Amino acid sequence: MSLGSLGNWDEIRTAFQVARMGTVSGAADVLGVHHATVIRHIDALEQRLGTKLFQRHARGYTATEAGRDLLQVAQTTDDQFTQLAGRIKGLGEAMTGELIVTTLPEIATLMTPALVAFQEQHPELIVRFLTDERLFRLEYGEAHVAIRAGAAPDQPDNVVQKFIRQGGGFYASKRYVDRHGMVKDGDLTGHRFVAHDNEAARAPFDVWLRANVHRSQVTYRATSQNHIKQAVLEGAGIGFFPLWHAQTEPQLIEMIAPREEFTAQLWLVTHVDLHRSAKVQTFTQFLKDEVKSWPGV
Repeated sequence: MSLGSLGNWDEIRTAFQVARMGTVSGAADVLGVHHATVIRHIDALEQRLGTKLFQRHARGYTATEAGRDLLQVAQTTDDQFTQLAGRIKGLGEAMTGELIVTTLPEIATLMTPALVAFQEQHPELIVRFLTDERLFRLEYGEAHVAIRAGAAPDQPDNVVQKFIRQGGGFYASKRYVDRHGMVKDGDLTGHRFVAHDNEAARAPFDVWLRANVHRSQVTYRATSQNHIKQAVLEGAGIGFFPLWHAQTEPQLIEMIAPREEFTAQLWLVTHVDLHRSAKVQTFTQFLKDEVKSWPGV
């Protein structure tokens, strides 16, 4: 006989609590329901089974032989549910399984040492670091933690926290300066630029470049920020570098000093369903501590 043919779990659970507590009122208190609900569940279960599960008396309810048989099954099932809940809770609190982090490709160089250090502290974790240009969907479980730029993300059910402000300026290699000279008095005439191939790119420095430099001067275009920076280092033209990255490239020469209008706010984003999990909480706090030592942020 299946559980479904015995009755629904609410009725069986009610019967189990009546047997355990010995009274309708005691079972109602444990279950958080009205005593009339308890009586209705017992009556429905007895009617469905065609037998009495309890003897009613002045002091309360005592299980019959049939009732004791049913309640033994109910006890086992209740114990299994309790164990299952404990295992599920343990999974939520464990620092095991996958930690999926997605971020902008241009800060991967900063993020990688932090992820390696975090994994060293929690060696049973599998780290998946996703830096694709597309937006990974937290609500579909594609990532646990996302770092995003621009306006504050407004997807429903996301927890959004300010992360860092990424400032920077426009730089060129010594090779470029030897051939084309420095930018003088803000005059960009005759200079060549390296930028994103997408004319609708929304990064603050891309917006500024479109407003101040004719598109014909953007003579080298790419779809990857990493490729753009590599082209600048090779002398293709003037391009944007975050401060932290420019400080690591001694061959770069500042052509347009950092400005507030070039600065992008980065956001730390998690989904509300996972935000309080031990794994996500531990990692986000670790990352907030790590960024204090990041150069140029």
